[in-house]
Amino acid sequence: MASSCQPAIERPGLGLPSTKRAAIAQVACCVGCCCGRTDRGFPAVPVERLKAVWKEEKLNRTVQLTISGCLGPCDMANVILVMTAAGTEWFGGIDDDAVFEAVIDWARACQAAEALLPLPAVIDACRFKRFTEVA
Repeated sequence: MASSCQPAIERPGLGLPSTKRAAIAQVACCVGCCCGRTDRGFPAVPVERLKAVWKEEKLNRTVQLTISGCLGPCDMANVILVMTAAGTEWFGGIDDDAVFEAVIDWARACQAAEALLPLPAVIDACRFKRFTEVA
């Protein structure tokens, strides 16, 4: 059976393929069955603002923005997932535009520094544990 994957780009010393469009982080913002659904009593998610800032400032080159369907933990409505080479971090229950603005500012700072910077303290209050640990 033939593979439908494109030829891999070798990374010296690792032997693993990599993308030409490598970002240092990715932010997935949920707008699924609960997140941002003001008609269901949940706070709004500023999707259009996020998309506009990312597009205008070309932030995807550094921090990829993905507007996602349901990410799963609906009891933590308004979920953001931050993925980096170091792992994933989950944030939810976001009911303040200041948190979304802090994420925007963080992405801008990462782009300016050309480096992954610590997430802003304001978002830390929204951090939650997504998965149960298996013994």
